[in-house]
Amino acid sequence: MPSQTVHLRLGRPEDARAISVLARRVVRRWILPDQPHDAGQALLERLGTRVLRERMLAGQRFHLAWLGDVLVGIAAMRDDCHLVHFFVATRYQGRGIASRLWQRAMRDAVRRAGTRRFTLNATRCALPVYRHFGFVATAAERPSPNGILSTPMALERPAGIIGRP
Repeated sequence: MPSQTVHLRLGRPEDARAISVLARRVVRRWILPDQPHDAGQALLERLGTRVLRERMLAGQRFHLAWLGDVLVGIAAMRDDCHLVHFFVATRYQGRGIASRLWQRAMRDAVRRAGTRRFTLNATRCALPVYRHFGFVATAAERPSPNGILSTPMALERPAGIIGRP
């Protein structure tokens, strides 16, 4: 099979089904084992096609990584400052896709809103990735308002610094 290049682009409402399939697959594999059952099921519902499409239509930005016609990564930002969804398909992890997606989402938020402080709530399996990006925990692990066990994290970006191209 010839080598393909990963292409990044902004998500569109018609991508909601592919986003849902990838996100739910990653959540089932990596996140649900550490979560209370009811909170995990509610998370899966929030990752449904209809909900994601509605969020996109309401202005939430989804940055997508495609390898050919296969969706391999998602970075969704709310209010140009809070990373709400960040997933890379299991078989494509370790290829730099997460770094490229994060850089794209961060640069977009800085360009659009001048964002200097980014936040997220990291599940246990994602903590090393976010630490690698420079995020630091701002509190101990706790249930989110939706019941997902996560660690609040933040990243302060110095003025003029928006990451590597």
